[in-house]
Amino acid sequence: MVGEMEFEKPVVELRNKISDLKEFTKGSDVDLSSEIEKLESRLEKLENEIYTNIKPWDRVQIARHPNRPSTLDYIERIFTQFFECHGDRYYGDDDAIVSGIAKFRDIPVTVIGHQRGKDTKENIRRNFGMPHPEGYRKALRLMKQADKFNRPIICFIDTKGAYPGKAAEERGQSEAIAKNLFEMAGLSVPVICIVIGEGGSGGALALGVGNYIHMLENSTYSVISPEGAAALLWKDSGLAKKAAETMKITAPDLKQLGVVDEIIPEVKGGAHKDVTKQAQYIEEVLASSLKTLCNMSSEELINQRYDKFKKIGQVTYTNELLGVK
Repeated sequence: MVGEMEFEKPVVELRNKISDLKEFTKGSDVDLSSEIEKLESRLEKLENEIYTNIKPWDRVQIARHPNRPSTLDYIERIFTQFFECHGDRYYGDDDAIVSGIAKFRDIPVTVIGHQRGKDTKENIRRNFGMPHPEGYRKALRLMKQADKFNRPIICFIDTKGAYPGKAAEERGQSEAIAKNLFEMAGLSVPVICIVIGEGGSGGALALGVGNYIHMLENSTYSVISPEGAAALLWKDSGLAKKAAETMKITAPDLKQLGVVDEIIPEVKGGAHKDVTKQAQYIEEVLASSLKTLCNMSSEELINQRYDKFKKIGQVTYTNELLGVK
């Protein structure tokens, strides 16, 4: 199976066995319904056991799954009348960032998100979801427009990080990210950020200064990739699995640390298993968040955002966090 992950192989094997038995019974007079029923019951228990005890490294693999839904997949299913806007009015357009105006349950909103490709050709065009400075400047242009016309802003985060190439640095990559952080902190409209895949470094944070930060259950949010951290800490990128476990980069860890506000549940096995159902989960959280934020004044929104990020660095170390039993 394409994209099959190591930890879910027992589930896939059992599912295939059940499928084979069903096919066999169709072409024969042998009744295997009781055996199939037992295997289906066993499959259900196995799925619950595996998918409710997913390890950090397994979550990293799910977040990187080639079929994982992207920003445009969710825009198509959650919003209506989406009108994409292009260009930063300084240099050009960046396909690694998708931005535009849409309606969410008849409420005008601005939607911005990282966008990866679905195949090699599209990935090259979208630079594998790693934006150049013009991508962040395009996002900021749309944010300022939303601020002017009093539209809530919804950001979907899914990137390994900002593009670190020479051209990006020449055009002011660091400045573009820093300006986004500064400007987003002072926006007078509701800002909701949702990590839908990988949230990597400043490239993710440039769309991540919001009143609410939500994460899909199997997404990650970190200052550096597990491979990068392992290479720096232990001079061996092969220890990425160990790094993923110690870095606290998964949704449950970050919820416990107070970095994210809500974990959005995923369908069993990951969002790629049922994109439509996953979009419904996100829509419910968005509706609840907007209902709360739209009742706040501009000053209250700015102060709430300030207080939220001020508290993020304050950690009360418990025995559980320290790994002490």
